[in-house]
Amino acid sequence: MFIQKYKNFKPVKSISKITVLLNLILLFCFLSLFFYFSFKVSLYHFDFSLLLEYKKAIVSGFLNTLLISFFALICSIMFGAIICFFSLNKIIILRYFALFYIEIIRGTPLLVQVLLIYYIIANNLGFDNRYFVGIFILSLFSGAYLAEIFRTGILSIALIQIESARALGLNEKQILFYVVFPQALKNILAPTSSQLANLIKDSSLLSVIAVNELTQNIQEINSYNFATLEGYIILAILYLVLTLPISLFSRYLEGKYQK
Repeated sequence: MFIQKYKNFKPVKSISKITVLLNLILLFCFLSLFFYFSFKVSLYHFDFSLLLEYKKAIVSGFLNTLLISFFALICSIMFGAIICFFSLNKIIILRYFALFYIEIIRGTPLLVQVLLIYYIIANNLGFDNRYFVGIFILSLFSGAYLAEIFRTGILSIALIQIESARALGLNEKQILFYVVFPQALKNILAPTSSQLANLIKDSSLLSVIAVNELTQNIQEINSYNFATLEGYIILAILYLVLTLPISLFSRYLEGKYQK
């Protein structure tokens, strides 16, 4: 039953543009009415003009979050690739190191990792730059999840395809670049984009070590003007601005590689 329904399912691209547009308008109207009546019945008086005085701090926090997330994304992909290589390596000590690293990072909260690494490990080693340490912590945390995503994507390739490539005379490097990677890339795009979007949102936890990113600046502004709800609504919108491009780019790549 499910398979038959799945076969009859039409992707968004196969639906007429008019139908898509009408459904988007209907959805927008529904959400607008929902938020309008939700805020209308509230006794809280919204005044977003209170935030205008601190627009420079909001922009500064947004740019800092953007830079921190950008460098953390790059470093986490590198960490993930290295740990994935270790986990698939024939050398046992590397495989156990990868297993230990992944289990420790995934099994403990990011907030605890931020506090322990910054206030204990980094301070004892003399690293007092909270921005560099924050990027390193985010990279370690996200790298553990990306390593598992990469490993799962590589192992999802059927062994018969690798054996067929060897029968055709391809060496190990050619099999890796022409058989394994292209197919694994299709399988890891969706979970990788989801993890990268989570990394951007997780950067808000760096506020506990006084990194002047978006959440930290909004919290400081709230302590001045007490416009708490207004500040957090703007905070949610700005994080959405950062995460939406990743989701859209991922969907573009998925459509490109599925052709």
